[in-house]
Amino acid sequence: MVLGANDGIISTASLLLGVAAADSTRSAILTAGMAGLVAGAISMALGEYVSVSSQRDSERSDIQKETWELEHQAEHELEELVGIYQAKGLNADLARQVAVQLTAHDALGTHLRDELGISTDGLAKPFQAAWSSALAFSVGAGVPLVAAAVASTSTRIAAIIAVAVLSLLGLGYTGARLGGAAPARPVTRVVVGGLVAMGVTMLVGKLFGAAIS
Repeated sequence: MVLGANDGIISTASLLLGVAAADSTRSAILTAGMAGLVAGAISMALGEYVSVSSQRDSERSDIQKETWELEHQAEHELEELVGIYQAKGLNADLARQVAVQLTAHDALGTHLRDELGISTDGLAKPFQAAWSSALAFSVGAGVPLVAAAVASTSTRIAAIIAVAVLSLLGLGYTGARLGGAAPARPVTRVVVGGLVAMGVTMLVGKLFGAAIS
């Protein structure tokens, strides 16, 4: 959700600045910003839904395959577990004991977890991914859009840039802390990237506005 909000801030702020740089009216800027918010949110939702649905389909296929193998190739599957545990550092006897006991307790769950890295409790959720991405993008996009709406004509570009940078600073710091990383480098990366995106879009808007005027 932090990444989705970052995307919303950068893309919408860049769009607003590009339109503003072309000397567009306030209504045109806000219309473009709102269109960008809606289009971006829908695009994020659809992209996440398709991506996570593909992941879920792959997981379900792996589960079906593993279920069939346990029913028809039980001994081979046991030997696979033994090999996995030996590779993790257990000796042959202990690896076999662990494999036998875990197979007796929950054969499918053990193979999914230790062989494929899948947990039946953590299967991909396409709808959850879709709405959370759309919501995060919309919240992020709303920040520069509000700044554009309340700022005067003479200050709207500065207001959009200032609000976007402050928001990116906050989100960059939050993302770094959630990831357990030192915040300086991630914050610098996201702010510099955002400024580059906004600068390039403003330049394009200015040039295109001059070309069609």
